[in-house]
Amino acid sequence: MNAIRILGLDPGLRHTGWGVITVEGSRLCHVAHGVISPKDSGSLSDRLLCLFEGVSAIIAQHRPDEAAIEETFMTANGQSTLKLGHARAAAMIAPARAGLPVAEYAAKVVKKAVVGTGGADKDQIAFMIARLLPTAGSPTADAADALAVAIAHAHARKARSWAA
Repeated sequence: MNAIRILGLDPGLRHTGWGVITVEGSRLCHVAHGVISPKDSGSLSDRLLCLFEGVSAIIAQHRPDEAAIEETFMTANGQSTLKLGHARAAAMIAPARAGLPVAEYAAKVVKKAVVGTGGADKDQIAFMIARLLPTAGSPTADAADALAVAIAHAHARKARSWAA
């Protein structure tokens, strides 16, 4: 069985978390993680370009086989939701351009895959990431969320392969 390398993305216009894991059977291994943080003072287009280029650089460095991203959640502020959608698109285009399949997961699905409940908070996610990927250390909340997206994708892949 070959190891699969997965890039998880937690998109945001201010901070986009990313995490790379490998999956071999039921074994998960941490590869790398971090946060892309465009300058708040930049124009929207410059910030989106920063996200695209940042994700592209991560793909070039870590060579994932697949990518997974958290879906946009609706907020009461339509403008914020729209900006999050722009950030998500910029983050999705980079793996698509590299020829990677990109899976999308709702936040509740990600939380359930990692913590066991769709209503988990950021502290619970960080706690479980530290347990599931001990070599990841203590990633920031954005990076922990991205690693959680990658883990959710790993679980979904396994479920799909059993169903096939």
